[in-house]
Amino acid sequence: MRLALYQPDIPQNLGAALRLSACLGVALDVIEPCGFPLTDTSMKRAALDYGDKARVTRHASLSAFQLMPERNDGRLVLVETDGAVNFQSFAFSTGDTLVLGRESAGSSGELYAAAQASVRVPMVLGLRSLNVITAATVVLTEAMRQTGTWEKLT
Repeated sequence: MRLALYQPDIPQNLGAALRLSACLGVALDVIEPCGFPLTDTSMKRAALDYGDKARVTRHASLSAFQLMPERNDGRLVLVETDGAVNFQSFAFSTGDTLVLGRESAGSSGELYAAAQASVRVPMVLGLRSLNVITAATVVLTEAMRQTGTWEKLT
């Protein structure tokens, strides 16, 4: 199981994703360009003391991300407010990568085209969206429950 952020805009969200990735033992892919300067120093600052515990891979583009060998092991599952299926009704697999779009603009057409599936987190009508890392956490925990990954922690 992997988590991917597509062109993140907010450094604090990247920091939260790094911490989530480290604590749950899930690899994190960052698909650039980012909406902020992404240097080793800024990543270390965003990750606080969790940076060395997170498995992070940076990709120059979506196409570079799609070419990595790990992409052959599962589906790219887009987490989006208009996802086709409620995340609780979706059957996750251990090789899946959950990908989340930009905080400011959502998911691009190329990201929708690249995904093999899309899921949504149900919300109260009239509200726009959850924070991107909050949505990632909600969906990731269900994916880990379904695939038995929780049992492998501690």
